[in-house]
Amino acid sequence: MAQLDSVAAGMLARVERDGGPDEVAVELPLEIRLNGSPVAVTMRTPGDDLELAAGFLYGEAVVDEAPTMTLPDDLAANTVDARAPGVAPPPGRRFYTTSSCGICGRGALEEVAVDCPRIEGGPRIARGELAALPDRLRQPVFERTGGLHATGLFGAAGGEPLLVREDVGRHNAMDKVIGHALLEGLLPLSNHLLCVSGRLGFELVQKAARAGAPILVGVGAPTSLAVELADDRGVTLAGFARGGSVNVYAHPERVA
Repeated sequence: MAQLDSVAAGMLARVERDGGPDEVAVELPLEIRLNGSPVAVTMRTPGDDLELAAGFLYGEAVVDEAPTMTLPDDLAANTVDARAPGVAPPPGRRFYTTSSCGICGRGALEEVAVDCPRIEGGPRIARGELAALPDRLRQPVFERTGGLHATGLFGAAGGEPLLVREDVGRHNAMDKVIGHALLEGLLPLSNHLLCVSGRLGFELVQKAARAGAPILVGVGAPTSLAVELADDRGVTLAGFARGGSVNVYAHPERVA
């Protein structure tokens, strides 16, 4: 049985590989409840669970304001409860989300519609600064395991990193950052940039747009639906940010 590394707050497990020790990223289920009722189960890397749950509920338009977050007395229960008076769980809809899926549990195309206003205005950033953001995306647990994604929140002025979260699921890492912003009263992210460590799928653009972030950049490639959604919602979408270069796929007017 792998032993959790307390230094990494439960994000690492020690295992045996080829007769010697190795470290891997922890993956465990988390049940998210709203006012005591189960809403979702997501596979995640433990840590910042309150942020993850808050960001998930906000990104799915279940809540529009910061809920009150509570953990059970038994932390091993892997359960988080969000309290939002007057808000009911989505009728007839339960989510099960794997570490590779951002919109699992949805039964119809209408349910992937993005419930948020189009983003207007926003900061401008030099192309070189945009390309350099992934280099500032600190990923200490990834460096030890090679098994995590990361999302970073950056200030528009100078591109300084304000917050970085890691998780086995790329959508979870985004939810943790947005959940933190929600709980701290920072939404909408009108003067901030979001940077992700991997490819840019539809669900990441969806979450960025819902949070009001005008610029989203990633190390990897975007998908066709991600580009379409970014163009529709007013998000500047940039990919392949590496080696000092970056490709801009939607709303290049914010890139100087």
